[in-house]
Amino acid sequence: MPMVRRSPLDDARHADHAWRRFRRILKGMGWFTLAVVAVVTVVLYREFGLVSIHLYIATALGVGLTMMLAAALMGLIFLSSGTGHDETIVDPFSEDPDAD
Repeated sequence: MPMVRRSPLDDARHADHAWRRFRRILKGMGWFTLAVVAVVTVVLYREFGLVSIHLYIATALGVGLTMMLAAALMGLIFLSSGTGHDETIVDPFSEDPDAD
């Protein structure tokens, strides 16, 4: 039976630091996303004029939500890897008995 290792995220101080870093990443990406959506909207308006308000709404939502989803997923990867949480996972399918 594999030994259960404690994650550094089990410590409240480490977890608080990691989640503050995650929120800071998301806040920064939120501002960057807002700037990109504004640029894309201006480029669309200059290229095509006022086609339909629905085009601009759909484009802004599509670009914005895609960028924020990517930022959230990458932020979670940074959170997991940066705190050492990944190293605590025991692979039950590992061929190497010394891997855990």
